Amino acid sequence: MDAASHPSRRNKVAEVTALFWIIKMMSTTVGAAAADALNLGWQFGLGGTTVVTGALFAAALMGQLRSRRYLPWLYWITVLLASVFGTLVVDLLIARAGLPTGASTVVLSVALLATLVLWHRRADTLALDAVDTPARERFYWLAVLLAFALGTACGDWLTESLRLGYAQSALGFGVLVAVAAMARFGFGAGAAPTFWWAFVMTRPLGAACRDLLAQPEANGGLGLSTGAVNALFLAVVVGLVAYLSALEHTADTTHDASVSQR
Repeated sequence: MDAASHPSRRNKVAEVTALFWIIKMMSTTVGAAAADALNLGWQFGLGGTTVVTGALFAAALMGQLRSRRYLPWLYWITVLLASVFGTLVVDLLIARAGLPTGASTVVLSVALLATLVLWHRRADTLALDAVDTPARERFYWLAVLLAFALGTACGDWLTESLRLGYAQSALGFGVLVAVAAMARFGFGAGAAPTFWWAFVMTRPLGAACRDLLAQPEANGGLGLSTGAVNALFLAVVVGLVAYLSALEHTADTTHDASVSQR
């Protein structure tokens, strides 16, 4: 059943803009801080933290899937929880199942690629401005979860294999994100592959930037307070999501007024 069968249904995910990438990268850091608080501060342990965040992610995703329109606050809460849950799943694979980061990267790469191929075959498109049917939206969120998990495994693998410091990691992953942008806007590469490449790589980029700012100078960081860095990123995320919510409300009001005048 396509979007034409549901005239009230519109695209359900965020528009990909510069603000999208800022929020996405910083929400990764905020989510990691929340997971650390549960795991270490409240002593839930890795397994308990995974169960709790998995349940929260499932609840947020259910709300997102049931919503009839794009709600910035709900969308970004779901993204944040997908980031945390995906990261913890990788941690479990490595810590409990003994799967090396390199092997995890390969497995998750295959899983993400298979999801995108199946999505295209079943939904006819991978366009991010056409996530407007239940099937397309389910594929989208599965890809988001796998991309976060892949970004975690790939980031850990590259950092450990190359023995990169925090500054080198941030620079390296920044270059890999820039490659996606150059491929898309400089050489006309497809929107879907470049988007998902950047989505994967901004996960370790966000973690590297956090570590660079918060780790002690003796360890190669800038020695800023971890709490201050997390608070700053959280404030930026909340502020930008509030701004996008206000824009969306204005757009909805204008749309409703236009429809009523027809």
